[in-house]
Amino acid sequence: MKTDTNLKHDVERELAWDVRIDDSAIGVAVHHGVVTLTGTVGCWADKHAVEEAAYRVAGVRDLANEIAIKPSWDESVSDSELAEAIRQAMRWNHGVPHERLRVTVCDRGAVTLAGKVDALRERDEAERVVRGLAGVKSVANQIEIAPATVSSTKLRETIEQALARHAAHAASHIAVAVDGDTIVLRGNVSSWAERRAAVGAARGTAGVTRVDDQLFIG
Repeated sequence: MKTDTNLKHDVERELAWDVRIDDSAIGVAVHHGVVTLTGTVGCWADKHAVEEAAYRVAGVRDLANEIAIKPSWDESVSDSELAEAIRQAMRWNHGVPHERLRVTVCDRGAVTLAGKVDALRERDEAERVVRGLAGVKSVANQIEIAPATVSSTKLRETIEQALARHAAHAASHIAVAVDGDTIVLRGNVSSWAERRAAVGAARGTAGVTRVDDQLFIG
């Protein structure tokens, strides 16, 4: 186990290494193994990049992201112009079924996404695309997931096969349970990367509306 001092040092070095991040604007504190991030960034995408970088560090299990967002967008951009930019950005991303989604923008940058997709990963990707655009103040993701068209047994088998492809090392240590349209993952993984791959495999499976991540790193 790393000490709090060592963990803080490793997270700070990871932030400095990531070219997407201005680490001079980010503070890192560690207490009893819990990492707290503070500071100010310009958009949601930057805040997520810092969180993602911290989780890449071995030993990081729990994290509090208290980074504030101070937008630097042009206040002259209208909601209609932002809606057009969002639609165009979704068209460019092949992971977003944009033709099945509706976009509403109001109050100078408050975005609501609606519609229906096949998998949580598509829902996640649509929100990620929107969050990265300048001018977006908030995102309400109301996109629904189409219900599974296969049995619970088949759904579990599909996810187990995906785990074998995406997180082969960890797959044998992960138990998959199906509770209605919710997938429960239990077991141990060796790193945050394996945990993210396992959860990603479940979220990418059609018909899954929720993933209960009970995986433990260690």
